[in-house]
Amino acid sequence: MRIREPQPEEPRGLSAHILPTSATMVGVCMTVLSIGRLRRNGRSGVLIDKLLAFDALVFLASAVLSFASIRSRHQGPRHERRAELLFLAGLAILALGAVALAFVIE
Repeated sequence: MRIREPQPEEPRGLSAHILPTSATMVGVCMTVLSIGRLRRNGRSGVLIDKLLAFDALVFLASAVLSFASIRSRHQGPRHERRAELLFLAGLAILALGAVALAFVIE
């Protein structure tokens, strides 16, 4: 009986989808921030702006990791997993921002 050595995990190809979508989501965050400037700024508006700015950075990190995953053979699967987790975290933060924004709008 021959024992198989563990093979490095193959990339699932998600990075090709995460990269353009993350870049788009950075643009979405920037658009919402720009539109938010049209309203009166209160304490809650500033917090939402900061949340969206942070979220844009999360999506940017996801895009960078997905690019690194595509370019790197050895570290690719690890970068892809991290990009996926950051992308999902970014979506969750964006959803929180949307809910908060819905309650702030008069």
